[in-house]
Amino acid sequence: MTLVRIILFALFLCNNSFMLLVIDIGNTNTNIGIFKENTLIKKYAVASDINKTSDEYGIIISSLLLLNSMKDEIKSAIIASVVPVLEETIKEGIKNYLDIEPYVVSYKSKLPVTLAIQEPKEAGADRIANASGAVRLYKPPIIVIDIGTATTFDIIDENKNFIGGIIAPGPYIQAKSLSKFTSKLPKLKIEEAKNAIGKNTIDAMLSGIVFGHKKMIEGMIEECEKELGKKATIISTGGYSDILFNGMKRKFDYINKDLTLFGIKVIWELNAGGKI
Repeated sequence: MTLVRIILFALFLCNNSFMLLVIDIGNTNTNIGIFKENTLIKKYAVASDINKTSDEYGIIISSLLLLNSMKDEIKSAIIASVVPVLEETIKEGIKNYLDIEPYVVSYKSKLPVTLAIQEPKEAGADRIANASGAVRLYKPPIIVIDIGTATTFDIIDENKNFIGGIIAPGPYIQAKSLSKFTSKLPKLKIEEAKNAIGKNTIDAMLSGIVFGHKKMIEGMIEECEKELGKKATIISTGGYSDILFNGMKRKFDYINKDLTLFGIKVIWELNAGGKI
């Protein structure tokens, strides 16, 4: 190939490269990621608000992309949602404002794991994404612990079967419940607890939530590994991972806060057009 042809081919690739829009709709936040090849180059978090219209979400997403001069480079999109109403709203917004038909993750998607559970349709899209991302990055058996609004454990055996998991109230739900259902306990910002014995109300609440959550996680890891019959690779994702990591006897092997977004991208590759 002559030098001129090489240059023209390189220009063709540059002009025809594009980026993937990945959206993870959660109960509290909707996380938006932009992937170029295997690199997450931008991410944003907006509130998950069922009262917002498709126009509002379309404008928000479009504006974020325009702000970073990326709107014209987005050619594909994928959504994983645990909020069905918002799934339809945001899907419509993307169609109207980006002229893209998003692919939607479901238990019927082609996956790098087998959903070896009693009711595959009950598996949340975020948990499917976590399992999909985990088996691409880490050695099974794997326990993925997603510490968000809820704390979920996703268990993948050594043969890449998603065999089930655990769902528990997350630190945010615990803190909100304490202030909502008791008359004197205040609203609380989740942060690292200094001591198990709280010397005031805030410290006592933090101890119950943070130390209590650590011990719950450690105990459940132990029980899951007993049932697996071997040690697992422990992956943590979600906003509270760093707070809980310190002081744990059985520490996470990896903290990957972008695991869900990466897993959604993996699913897109398998279902909607190959690698970017």
